[in-house]
Amino acid sequence: MMSTSISLLFLIFFKENDRLKKTITGIRQSLWNIFSADMTKTVDDFQIFAKPAGNSCNLACSYCYYLGPAQLFQKEPLPRMADKLLETYIRQHIDAHPGKIVQFSWHGGEPTLLGLDYFRRIVELQKMHCPHGKVIANGIQTNGTLINDAWGRFFARHQFSVGLSLDGPQEIHDLYRTTRQGLGSHDAAMRGYACLVKHKVPIDILCVLNDHNVMFPLQVYLFFTSIGATHLSFLPLVERVPGGVSERTVHPEAFGAFLCTVFDLWLAKGIGKVKVQIFEEAARVAFGQDHSLCLFRPTCGDIPVIEHNGDVYVCDHFVQPAWRVANIQESCLAEILASERLAAFGAAKRTTLPQSCRSCEVLAMCHGECPKNRFVESAGEKEKHNYLCAGYKLFFTHCAPFVHAVSRQWQKPAKPTGDQPSTTGRNDPCPCGSGRKFKKCCGA
Repeated sequence: MMSTSISLLFLIFFKENDRLKKTITGIRQSLWNIFSADMTKTVDDFQIFAKPAGNSCNLACSYCYYLGPAQLFQKEPLPRMADKLLETYIRQHIDAHPGKIVQFSWHGGEPTLLGLDYFRRIVELQKMHCPHGKVIANGIQTNGTLINDAWGRFFARHQFSVGLSLDGPQEIHDLYRTTRQGLGSHDAAMRGYACLVKHKVPIDILCVLNDHNVMFPLQVYLFFTSIGATHLSFLPLVERVPGGVSERTVHPEAFGAFLCTVFDLWLAKGIGKVKVQIFEEAARVAFGQDHSLCLFRPTCGDIPVIEHNGDVYVCDHFVQPAWRVANIQESCLAEILASERLAAFGAAKRTTLPQSCRSCEVLAMCHGECPKNRFVESAGEKEKHNYLCAGYKLFFTHCAPFVHAVSRQWQKPAKPTGDQPSTTGRNDPCPCGSGRKFKKCCGA
């Protein structure tokens, strides 16, 4: 289904929701509610991926990109951020954060390997150092296999949000997400999911799109909706190997086709019920919002990662000696975040953008995506292209008519209410700029 069908689905959406057409104000408010629940977040509020257990994990997923960075650190049975260092990090993070809501993002490896007592200590330290007027918000990324009722109660009590790695139904998920014994992890992950649902913990499903599951967009999406998932993120797998990419790597066009297929189904049946991160990012353009996801911002560098030993790197995908910024035991976090090194890394995303990207019609939606994926040589271009370019262009072009229609609807002036009588005559041109008479448009 190509872009013309998006316009059709957009019209069907409004036709089937007749009550939304009664006033432009109603339509605009409905669109805002659908797309902007999370759009109040400012990109100035930094985020840090904290890895208190380092790269340690109880699984052995074939595509795990932490296997390389794991070699940087001393071999330990289970690395953990020591209590004193943990307190230093939490205190510095709170002190450096400019906003009222201080977001902590706990990553791994698998952070739940540290056990509940470790996270109880995290919450205790946060309460100890959080000043009046600020609020702590915690998020954790997990494979879900160690989650039980005790974890569910803890997350619910302390209002954690959880990112759960799940690649689709069992036969798809278990292909690459296996235990160290080579067994599938789907059953254990679903038990963890059930515990989170039971305790009403907010869940964001993170689905890695690879060479296999990308071929089954309907099966993957419908599986997630069948289990009641309401927040989905699709992460394309790109693994570099000598001479190109791995066999597991998602093909760019297949990635784009997956997103187009899921978008059409979401637009027909899931809009307002399921939030898909990349669709929300595309919709931000309609509302004139900055992107919340670093992938699509003009610059990056504001989501560094801190390892269990206190080392800070520019990005989770650049945990390499050349990209180490500092250690929080040597420099305070506020100084690290304001460092020229981090700023230069982020600015390079814009300055190294190929000329063809700069003139691309979907630049506002993409901005060249993540620098880690820019390794494709192109004739006549000094800078390298993003490997996923064809897929993103396919999808963003596909959804553009919908985004533009939303933008036009959003920009229309609200209909006057009973308290604000209109000065526009019924036969005058409608002030919304549609070219129709007021009585046939906003005055209907």
